[in-house]
Amino acid sequence: GRDCLGCAKTGSGKTAAFVLPVLQVLSEDPYGIFCLVLTPTRELAYQIAEQFRVLGKPLGLKVCVVVGGLDMVAQALELARKPHVVVATPGRLADHLRSSSTFSLRKIKFLVLDEADRLLEQGCADFTEDLELILEAVPQHRHTLLFSATLTDTLSQLRGLAANRPFFWEAESQVRTVEELDQRYLLVPEALKDSYLVHLVQTFQDEHQDWAIIIFTKTCKDCQVLNMMLRKYSFPSVALHSMMKQRQRFAALAKFKSSIFKILVATDVAARGLDIPTVQVVINHNTPGLPKIYIHRVGRTARAGRKGVAITLVTQYDIHLVHAIEEEIKLKLKEFSVEEQRVLDILTQVNVTRRECEIVSVQT
Repeated sequence: GRDCLGCAKTGSGKTAAFVLPVLQVLSEDPYGIFCLVLTPTRELAYQIAEQFRVLGKPLGLKVCVVVGGLDMVAQALELARKPHVVVATPGRLADHLRSSSTFSLRKIKFLVLDEADRLLEQGCADFTEDLELILEAVPQHRHTLLFSATLTDTLSQLRGLAANRPFFWEAESQVRTVEELDQRYLLVPEALKDSYLVHLVQTFQDEHQDWAIIIFTKTCKDCQVLNMMLRKYSFPSVALHSMMKQRQRFAALAKFKSSIFKILVATDVAARGLDIPTVQVVINHNTPGLPKIYIHRVGRTARAGRKGVAITLVTQYDIHLVHAIEEEIKLKLKEFSVEEQRVLDILTQVNVTRRECEIVSVQT
């Protein structure tokens, strides 16, 4: 009956921690638009909805997903049918509240903010305005549940949101990442970064054919170019970034999840919450500027007790960022050893391929 703030490591089961109690209370007195779940990315919204569907099947649960990039009219019709649970990204839900009066959030019992710190932080994707509108549309008397792997920064703000005797639970742990995760760094000159990446991917593919790899990049352009480059080398890779159409994003993720493609090149849209059991390796093509982005990225592997490897390519300009990450996760990254000669052997070829891909990406 109290509000709840939950903070635990990536891959430890936070989604089930709010889905099950919501379903339990719903089963006692089922009615439409009973619970609203807000999340920062579209892919995560679909994943949460899927978990609701699976666990709520015996109840005949109706779930509606409201995210950008898809047909708004179809979503409005679905909302008007009063589903039990609405999983949404703030921007699109706010659009629906502004433009239609066919549904109401006045009777919801549960408001869940998954990846709450990301929803509340001000930055490039600032949800503040949309969240204010949504919070006005939901009742004052409700249960507010906030979850994330990295809650600490915005705690004071979160406590303000959860006014109903908030219960705060943080997984007691010295280290911010899971023990099963082998965390490494690779010191590389800026000019050799792509060659090291190709060599790493080749090595993992040769040694473990069934392993899935996620490569995180800084920008959409980088993501696109690296994906084209890996494909030139006949690696089974697919890209995921915010400049793609939503249907393409879903298709890319589906192909990666079903192991049609073994490599996903992605920006930070894939860094939070996504749960893909086959992911054994995460490679950071750039060293994340914020330690918490690092925690979320590497949390895509070694989930639910499985093992995994995370390798961060560190250039001479990134040393201070690595120190900040190590301080935050309370752990020293270990060096990953590579035969440098094999990287130098492919250097010219990789650089030429990269330039070709950059030219093509500019033209398209």
